Amino acid sequence: MRRDVFQAIADPIRRDIIELLADNALSVNDVAQQFQVSRPAISKHLRILNECGIISFNKKGRERFCIIQPAQLIPAFLWIKQYNKLWEDRIDAFENYINKIQTKNDKDHE
Repeated sequence: MRRDVFQAIADPIRRDIIELLADNALSVNDVAQQFQVSRPAISKHLRILNECGIISFNKKGRERFCIIQPAQLIPAFLWIKQYNKLWEDRIDAFENYINKIQTKNDKDHE
């Protein structure tokens, strides 16, 4: 099965792993220690991230290090970015609505 970036980021644990690896490469053990799930479960999440091209593994001695491949996240970023203006407009409209209600309530209580 061919996986894509959207499958990778669909799971909250995988999103947390991506965030964890954003700063620096970590060994598989170091990644696993950050979560309250089993080591095999973390290995499965890492395998999926690897299949999607979001992380790669670099073997140093007996340890495998997980390295983020941020360019692979670009399709998800671009897809989300297209909705940025829509959400900003809706949030602004909601904020204006709340301000109107608050102003009306303040005038009613004077």
